[in-house]
Amino acid sequence: MFAVIKTGGRQYRVVPDDVLEIGKIAGEVGTIVQLGEVLLLGGEQPVLGAPTVAGASVAAEVLQHKRGPKIIAFKKRRRKNSRRKRGYRDEITVLRVTEILTDNKHPTVGPRPKKEKPVAAAPGEDAETPKKTAKKRAPARKPAAKTPAKAAAKPRAKPDAKPETKKTPAKKAAAKGKTEKK
Repeated sequence: MFAVIKTGGRQYRVVPDDVLEIGKIAGEVGTIVQLGEVLLLGGEQPVLGAPTVAGASVAAEVLQHKRGPKIIAFKKRRRKNSRRKRGYRDEITVLRVTEILTDNKHPTVGPRPKKEKPVAAAPGEDAETPKKTAKKRAPARKPAAKTPAKAAAKPRAKPDAKPETKKTPAKKAAAKGKTEKK
């Protein structure tokens, strides 16, 4: 069985266990929300709504609230020295459809329990569990010793070479020509 729902001005075709991203709706993460605007119920005998199917709703679990990709609106009027740059990110709610309800029924399926990561026991606490052999890692390398900054900054001059002297360029003489106007 599938349903076509409307939320946030958009329509979505959903089946149980579908994960979809919609515009932000109210609801805490891990709670069940009901989406009441069902436009179509599909299956062996499809039911069309006029405009919605009476008594039908879709129950979904809120998985996450997040923000969508950044959209940049850049406007430029050429030869007018006018530019405007504006960014925008949509607020999104991620849902998992739990069930499709008809005849004004209430949701029977609750939120799924979160998977917890198994905590590894400290060595020596439980002798019954077999110990896993850990792969040996290569020892970490020590960073190379740093050389003094002054020695690295100045290159050494050759002892045979003469020190260079900088010559200042000669000043140019003023151009002769018309200096006075009559």
